[in-house]
Amino acid sequence: MKKKHALSPEEKTLFREAVPGTKRLQNDTITHRPLRKKVTAISPKKLLQEQVDASYYFSDEFQPMLQEEGPVRHLRPDVSHFELKKLRRGDYSPELFLDLHGLTQREAKQELGALIAACRREHVHCACVMHGHGKHILKQQTPLWLAQHPDVLAFHQAPKVLGGTAALLVLIELDDKLQ
Repeated sequence: MKKKHALSPEEKTLFREAVPGTKRLQNDTITHRPLRKKVTAISPKKLLQEQVDASYYFSDEFQPMLQEEGPVRHLRPDVSHFELKKLRRGDYSPELFLDLHGLTQREAKQELGALIAACRREHVHCACVMHGHGKHILKQQTPLWLAQHPDVLAFHQAPKVLGGTAALLVLIELDDKLQ
């Protein structure tokens, strides 16, 4: 990488003469990455069972009470309203993304279940679900399914850079003993 403002040797000596007794500082900046437990390989059979178990929570008959005005959002009753506000502002950045474009309702339910299971398994607190616009079937059903799952703390319409009205940011509850 080129330095844009490289000093000439004359300028460097002029600077050293102007400020005598100084020494070059060592860069001691340390970037900390979030600690994650190593994920062990899971058999395909167990993954499929996890997917089926997680999709068990989604019903097409149950209609949760979602607010119809404004952006699509939901907050579990025992969760602070501040969490929804932080989600809306973009304080949480999604680590997993799920694209439901082109899937049937049944496939979308299974994939949602698998996403939630994967978030819990890999200790991911926030995920993004892209349902698209299309014929508005998945756009209408996805929030209804997510509101039914006990591990979903909250969800909110995604910011424009993450899909806007065609996507949702989802907060997942993680087990304290697993973290």
